[in-house]
Amino acid sequence: MDYAVLRKRMVDSQLVCRGIADARVLGAFYKVERHKFVPEELSANAYADYPLPIGENQTISQPYMVALMTECLSLNGQEKVLEIGTGSGYQAAILAELAGEVCTIERFSALAQRAKVTLDELGYVNIKVKAGDGTLGWQEEGPFDRIIVTAASRGIPSPLIEQLKEDGKLIAPIGESFSQILTVAQKKKGKLETTGICGCVFVPLVGKYGCYA
Repeated sequence: MDYAVLRKRMVDSQLVCRGIADARVLGAFYKVERHKFVPEELSANAYADYPLPIGENQTISQPYMVALMTECLSLNGQEKVLEIGTGSGYQAAILAELAGEVCTIERFSALAQRAKVTLDELGYVNIKVKAGDGTLGWQEEGPFDRIIVTAASRGIPSPLIEQLKEDGKLIAPIGESFSQILTVAQKKKGKLETTGICGCVFVPLVGKYGCYA
C-alpha cells in the first residue's frame, strides 16, 4: 500500500478543498505518517475522512478537524504548546512539526505510553508525554503560548486559563456532551475573548475540572 499517495490524496481532497490554506500546516500533514498512529488492523483506513478507534473508547480525530484546530492556533515555530488529550499522538506530532515544544497529557496511561513509543520511534525530540488529569494542565511546564484541548466540556478548566500566557491562544470544543462549538479563545488582560468556529462532536473531557459530571 502506497501510504504517501494516500497521504497526498488526504491533504488535497480533505484539507485544501475545505479551506485549510496555511502552507506550513499542509506541509506537516503531507509529512506525518498518520498510519503509524492507528491500530495496525485499521492502517488501510488511516487517511480516510472520519475518526478511527484507538482503544479505551477514544478516537483519532478526522484529519480535517485536526488540521482546522492546528491552523486556528496560528503557529510560527517558536511556541510552547500544551495538548490535553494525547490519544494516539498524531496531533502532537503535527504540532511538533510546527511549534518549538509540545507538552501533551493523556488520562489513559496505556494510550500515553503507546503514543510515547510511537513518537520516540519517529524521532520526535520536542514532545513531552505525561499520563494524568489534563484538566489540571501541566503547571511545572507552564505557562504556554498555545493550548489545544481535544475533548469536550461546557467550559474551559480554570487551570488551563491560568497556564495560558497573556495574548496566548487556546482552542477547545465547548458545549453539551453530544454537540459542541469549536471555540478559539485569546487571553487579553487575564480574560478570554472567544470566537466560535464550527460545530463538532468530541469525547468528553474527564477530570477534576471536567464539566459533565
